[in-house]
Amino acid sequence: MSEKPNIGLIIGSNRPTRVCRTVAEWAMKEMEHDKLNLSLIDLAEINLPFLDEPEIPAHHKYEKAHTKAWSELISGYDGFVFIFPQYNWGYPAVLKNALDFLYDEWRGKPVSIMCYGGHGGFQATLSMKLVTQGLHMYNMATNPPLDISDEMFDEKGQFKNIEKDFARYKGPLQAVSAEFADLLVK
Repeated sequence: MSEKPNIGLIIGSNRPTRVCRTVAEWAMKEMEHDKLNLSLIDLAEINLPFLDEPEIPAHHKYEKAHTKAWSELISGYDGFVFIFPQYNWGYPAVLKNALDFLYDEWRGKPVSIMCYGGHGGFQATLSMKLVTQGLHMYNMATNPPLDISDEMFDEKGQFKNIEKDFARYKGPLQAVSAEFADLLVK
């Protein structure tokens, strides 16, 4: 039997008061699948500087240690889920910066886009699909939009009960895992 595919759930926000890690942890739990290895990649912990490589990523001539480490990390994954909030109809700069550091490492890998916001962050999802297309990733069919509303949050801006608020998304998240398994398990 071949090794299980590695799927990285990229936490695409580094805001100090973010709920993105909570959403990603919840998503990873709901996506558990016996044929996949799931893990979190937290861009706040990776802490890449603003793109500082002198060469364009397509040349794959990395000079900086942080870029080489990022390349090695991403190269170890077979597919990704990008989890991020919608900011002003777009995606967070930290996520775009992390994507722009590399090029070939993303090529051909399946990606599911999981944006949260009012109305599920559909504008940011559309924008991110263009970016992933430009990176020659395989945009998966299942990209659950996660609707949020003010009522879901406490006075500190954190979820009161993510299990209850996101219960309707359990099926779509399991569908993401099933799609990864169908694409990657031989």
